[in-house]
Amino acid sequence: MIDGEPRVVTEGFHERVYDVVRRVPVGRLTTYGDVAAALGSPRVARHVGWALAALREGDVPWHRVINAQGRISFKGDVVRGETQRLRLEAEGVGFDKAGRAPLKALRWRFDTDHAAAAATKVGDP
Repeated sequence: MIDGEPRVVTEGFHERVYDVVRRVPVGRLTTYGDVAAALGSPRVARHVGWALAALREGDVPWHRVINAQGRISFKGDVVRGETQRLRLEAEGVGFDKAGRAPLKALRWRFDTDHAAAAATKVGDP
């Protein structure tokens, strides 16, 4: 535990990430850090990215999660990055010449009370 934050990267973490990301509406964006904060620890943003990278096709709108600069973080997977951009554009999200989406205008903020419930782990006291 760091600075009183509960340990959130435990068994079932990926599923909790997916549950939070499913709440992001069509045409809206959130960041890896926002998802991590909704789970109880903004320090685990990288873990959120790893959980989303582990996804195969399904009902999780992973493409709505971008970095805090408003850019797609594809980490060398150019095909996934292009897929993400195309999916976002299909939802009405535009990008400027530098590849930034209008994060300030489209950012989805999670209800902290509801998000805290999502961070609850099986077997916690």
